[in-house]
Amino acid sequence: MRNSGMSSIQIPVQTPRGEIPANIKVQSITAELIIDKEQALYTEPAPAAAPPVHQDYRLGPGDVINIIVWDHPELTIPAGEFRSAEQSGTVISEDGTIYFPYAGVIQVAGLTVVQLRALLTEKLSSTIENVQLEVRVAAYRSQRVYVVGEVNQPGIVPITDVPMTVVEAINRAGGFSEQADRRNITLTRGDSTQRIDLLALYENGDISQNVQLRSSDILSVADRSFNKVFVLGAVNRPGSQILDRHRVTLAEALSDAADIDQVIANPYQIFVLRGGERPEIYHLASKSPEAMLLADRFVLQPRDVVYVDAADIVRWNRVVSNLLPTTTILNNVDNLSYGTGGISN
Repeated sequence: MRNSGMSSIQIPVQTPRGEIPANIKVQSITAELIIDKEQALYTEPAPAAAPPVHQDYRLGPGDVINIIVWDHPELTIPAGEFRSAEQSGTVISEDGTIYFPYAGVIQVAGLTVVQLRALLTEKLSSTIENVQLEVRVAAYRSQRVYVVGEVNQPGIVPITDVPMTVVEAINRAGGFSEQADRRNITLTRGDSTQRIDLLALYENGDISQNVQLRSSDILSVADRSFNKVFVLGAVNRPGSQILDRHRVTLAEALSDAADIDQVIANPYQIFVLRGGERPEIYHLASKSPEAMLLADRFVLQPRDVVYVDAADIVRWNRVVSNLLPTTTILNNVDNLSYGTGGISN
């Protein structure tokens, strides 16, 4: 029995034991249902963005710095013809310190370049009059993020003095691979995780998805093979479809399946099954005047199953076609028996 509006229809389901259990509730796809779902989507609180990261780079163990004291070349290690600035620089030790002439051992880990310049100026002022010095980072080695999963060059991406975001980190890791699910990126920071949807950024301009990263963050890009819907039943090209767009509707999925089979399909019986053990089931009667408009507003989710039922006459034809081989065999046996009985010795 099928009711209109927001009421439900009841369909039987076969259990593993072959018994017919209590009926399952099926919701009709109506304008009211779609409006309710869209409003629920827009009113859902946005995931909390990661706390802002201080934009000034802070030095750490492994970083290489160059310190130049003007008019005092004896305090500056020259780069030389065959030495890069990185090779001639000062490496911050594991305990976060460096040694500099007339300043001694200095704790520099956690300082910005500006703070280190001020500290060195203060320490050298007792020895050098009117100190003029410059501090540069020759190599960024202490801070890094890890990009894994479906990117072209997974691995370690160093953080520099330029703030690094999710998009920047993925670009430095060679960009997305062909199998990347741009809707499903996991950011792990310490004991907490956050799901990031970059399609929402690319298509809707949701900049909250482009989180600024911190040292030791882990970005994991999922495989899009999980991000599929399945279109089955009386369609011209049944199979799975990858959701490579942020918003894929029921109408688009049917269109990608070359639409319903006009010969065998029952257009009044289009179902969407969503979920696992206790699925939500939605029903669309595509012969109704507003059906295509509703189908174009009904947004599918990953792992949804779209099923187009066959017409009753097709079911009967299938039963007949299954019975025909058996009937033919029985007729042949009967004919053989009759024929044998008519032969005389």
